[in-house]
Amino acid sequence: MLEDLAAGQVTLATVWLLGVSMGLTACTVTCLPFMGTWALGRAGGQREAFLHTGVFLAGRVTTYTLLATLAGALGAGIAQALGGAWGNALIGGVSIVAGLWLLRHPAGNACAAPPAPTFSPVTFRRKKADNLPPLFLGAALSLTPCTPLASLLALAAQAGSPAQGAAYGLAFGLGAAMTPLLILVPLAGSLGTALRDGRAWLSRWLVWGAAAVLILLGLRRLLLV
Repeated sequence: MLEDLAAGQVTLATVWLLGVSMGLTACTVTCLPFMGTWALGRAGGQREAFLHTGVFLAGRVTTYTLLATLAGALGAGIAQALGGAWGNALIGGVSIVAGLWLLRHPAGNACAAPPAPTFSPVTFRRKKADNLPPLFLGAALSLTPCTPLASLLALAAQAGSPAQGAAYGLAFGLGAAMTPLLILVPLAGSLGTALRDGRAWLSRWLVWGAAAVLILLGLRRLLLV
């Protein structure tokens, strides 16, 4: 692909297809254990899980754009830095925080009967804050080293322009957003809701189990540091 760039044959569509190739394969395999577990533990239903998937993907698109911009400005050194321990450390830390967040802020009536409907600005803000773990998971998991990401950063570095790098990163991220996660994660949210409904005793175990999985996934990443 670098040869194509030198010949002026690489287009944004080419980079978008490179992102699609990752979104349909490596992205799903790497990210589903994190986001699927989050949606299952939240048990917030298909609508909330789809929203959180969108926030997660927004975090990925933003991070790819920033990384490619840096590669365009600083060169190929950014790709080498991704292979270091700090990427796994960040992923592990965010996963652990997501697990603890799940314990602290279970969705809906995960552990108790719902109160009478009232207008509560505090509850509204907390629901908006619940988007933060998926956002940070998306940003952190974008740092997972893989061949498509290395190719993106190499293209951006070869372009030698922050603006061109940003364009490559955005196209790549939008391609990577074409992922089965858009279907699988909402299904996990729906499954969590189905398991929770009418089973108050199971709600607590569902939250605790999902939180434990996220924390263990995070610890496993930290052990790779």
